[in-house]
Amino acid sequence: EQLSFLHYPRPFKNPNYTKNLNRRTKNLKTVLTQERERERAERERRRQEKEEQERLADDAMDVDTADNPNKEKNSESSASCIVALDEDIPTYTSIEAPPSLLPPRHYCDITGLEAPYTDPRTGLRYHDKSVYELIKGLSPSVAKDYLAARGVNPVVK
Repeated sequence: EQLSFLHYPRPFKNPNYTKNLNRRTKNLKTVLTQERERERAERERRRQEKEEQERLADDAMDVDTADNPNKEKNSESSASCIVALDEDIPTYTSIEAPPSLLPPRHYCDITGLEAPYTDPRTGLRYHDKSVYELIKGLSPSVAKDYLAARGVNPVVK
């Protein structure tokens, strides 16, 4: 009797796997563009459905469309206002969201916690006095690296 399983084949990959040749990789920009296009097409489809429903409702409710030609113009302008309101709503992927009215939050360059203080010598933001003690012991080159990681042009005095 042999207790070892070393002589049994253990394939890393599934031997029945076949690569899908029709699938291709897409970069992030392509994926976001396609998602935006999908959202736009969905909004357009919903807008057309609403117009069709309003048109059917107007036809069913209004018998005297020949007497009041302005009625059709008003319904079209109200539908375009509704569509404009739908398009102004920011979504997760829309870049056109309005800027925040709140002031930007500052975070500690060392710990990542909220930073109410800034070191005047290095310009590093810090959370509390224990982090400040650490910042005081940093060399100027390390302080420059922390500032560069935050995206600030490092000028250490």
